[in-house]
Amino acid sequence: MTLDPTGVGTGPDGLVPLEEVRAAAARIEGRVVHTPLLPIGGLPDRAGAEVRLKVESLQRSGSFKLRGASNYIDALPSEVAAPGVITYSSGNHAQAVALAARSRGVSAVVVMPTTAPAVKIEGARRHGARVVFEGTTSIERRARAERIAAEEGLHMVPPFDHPAIIAGQGTAALEAAEAWPEMDAWVVCIGGGGLASGSGVVLRALRSGARLIGVEPEGAAAMQASIAAGEPVTLGAVETIADGLAPVRPGDLTFKHVHALFDEVVTVTDEEIREATRLLALTHKLVVEFSGAAPLAAMRSLDLGLAGRRVGVVVSGGNMDPALLRNLIGE
Repeated sequence: MTLDPTGVGTGPDGLVPLEEVRAAAARIEGRVVHTPLLPIGGLPDRAGAEVRLKVESLQRSGSFKLRGASNYIDALPSEVAAPGVITYSSGNHAQAVALAARSRGVSAVVVMPTTAPAVKIEGARRHGARVVFEGTTSIERRARAERIAAEEGLHMVPPFDHPAIIAGQGTAALEAAEAWPEMDAWVVCIGGGGLASGSGVVLRALRSGARLIGVEPEGAAAMQASIAAGEPVTLGAVETIADGLAPVRPGDLTFKHVHALFDEVVTVTDEEIREATRLLALTHKLVVEFSGAAPLAAMRSLDLGLAGRRVGVVVSGGNMDPALLRNLIGE
């Protein structure tokens, strides 16, 4: 097993083993919320499935990202964590690192895009992080974060492409599998791919026959393009309302997991995401950001071959800009 300062690594197949997800669940117990699985109706008849939402929008920090950030930061030796941590993020990972660092008693710096939603900037600051702005792409903010880390001696907390992050994110699927033993399908959004990777680890081990489907915005389908190419590729540009699903390139490790473990990666349009978000707000009384509504958009708009299945659908985050929410409801 290959290890790094967190002590979390991959198995002989290069994938994170299930035991690392179980260890993550024990490590972050009490730091994260066991979010509910809520039954949902009103989907098109062709879905023909029993659907429950894994509502990570109700997680502390407002998204699933707290799971991976807490697992990573809590696993660091004291001498590594003590000088402080830094990360780069469009928003949700920034807030998660800020909160996890505060819980560990260390400082945090987060590098965010100049276009980051105010609600996510305010969240990171509220949890005690120093916020730095850089560019509009993950490549630009990563470069700035690496410079600051070198200058100030801070430890980098990767947003998705690391075994400890993947193991932490996988605890959401572990909770769902334990709460709903009959669940035999999982629909999850893909940005960098950490949540999907951890989900795949859990469900391929515990539900070998489950159907696993990843969902990306049509305008930011880096994982789908990478799978088609057989290797990670970098998109020339991304354009989507789902800011949390807009990395221009998946991670090497997350690509390996999704390629090996998932049945399919599909795309949805921004309009389909918008309508799913509106449905969640008006019909199911859930405030969900656009990124978090992408899996439900796929369930509503696409024939995913899930008839007769019991499907867990991840609602990954709820850090919705209030102005956008007002406009959406007003429509």
